[in-house]
Amino acid sequence: MKNRYFVLVIDGCAPEYLTPDTAPHIFRLAETYGFIKTIKSAIPTVTNVNHACILSGRFPEDTGVTGNYYYNPDTGEEGFVEERGFMKIPTVLHTCRERGLKTAFLTVKGKVLGVYGEDADIGINAQAPDLRQLESLGLAMPPGVSDPACTEWIMSAALACVRQEAPDFVYCTTNDCCFHHYGPETEEARQQIQWIDYYIHEIHKADSHRQIYITADHGMNQKHRLLNVQTIAQNHGIPLFCLAPLKDRYIENHRYQEGGILYLYLNNNSDRERLSALMESIPEIEMILPSEEAARRYHLPGDSIGDYVVFAAKDCAFGEIDGEYLETDFVRTHGSLWEQEIPLAAVFPAMPEEFYHYSKDIAANLRL
Repeated sequence: MKNRYFVLVIDGCAPEYLTPDTAPHIFRLAETYGFIKTIKSAIPTVTNVNHACILSGRFPEDTGVTGNYYYNPDTGEEGFVEERGFMKIPTVLHTCRERGLKTAFLTVKGKVLGVYGEDADIGINAQAPDLRQLESLGLAMPPGVSDPACTEWIMSAALACVRQEAPDFVYCTTNDCCFHHYGPETEEARQQIQWIDYYIHEIHKADSHRQIYITADHGMNQKHRLLNVQTIAQNHGIPLFCLAPLKDRYIENHRYQEGGILYLYLNNNSDRERLSALMESIPEIEMILPSEEAARRYHLPGDSIGDYVVFAAKDCAFGEIDGEYLETDFVRTHGSLWEQEIPLAAVFPAMPEEFYHYSKDIAANLRL
């Protein structure tokens, strides 16, 4: 029998969200036909970086994708990573196409399809839906991308796609807007997982031998203090450019573009020691690494992560705020080392549990 695959990436799903109480069907399926465990995402713990890894089976040093935003220090060009051309290696979708396998790519965030969906036979995008496609699958118009109900909509679209189109490989992603605002204990977050659990159960019933992998692109944590490194450095006479890998257009998720990692580009190389000493003196900063060391330690391309990489402490984040610091109890975000833990539930996995340590290992272990 030909293998068929379903990969679900729950955007921002820390392991605490996915429990036997909120996802009984997923736990039963995984424990009966596979496994469920905690694994790691790639660094930085942001959306674009980890979709690239999950879809290719490789780390950022090979994919070339280092964030949701880019900066070219030679030209000064900067912008959002939203279209083709940033991914440096083929995805599993490309491999499927070469082997004559039918693929489907379903996403809430339009940018994910734009960057990675080039080789998909079926592309469904809640942000800019194709009306003819919706009609053929019997789907209503989706809610807005920041509407929690969009999770149910994209999962229902995935189920319709499996039932009617029977793709060999399905890749489905949600939006983390809910988890940016609600912790695992809240009814809002629980509802998200319960919707997902119901549709995974239905997808399994519709195709009971399909391999299913449920994971996340990154985790999520509460933050209580934001800091503006650009302002802090400039107030100490160190001019630089701060690139926030998490930065994107979905400001309903992070109004201050707040995240747990920055790439720092110095205007003057002579400021290296002063910058390093300044960053090390700030309690809200977990660590500062020269780009060469960060690249080696976290499998990053050293030529596109600035001169230094800084990581925020667990309850802090970097943000585009007025002034140097902002106290807050209303920010949940990601990007740092503290959001690297994610769940992996596997049903009929291609390989035994011990072969899966990072989310990239899903694609790395597929036998297409």
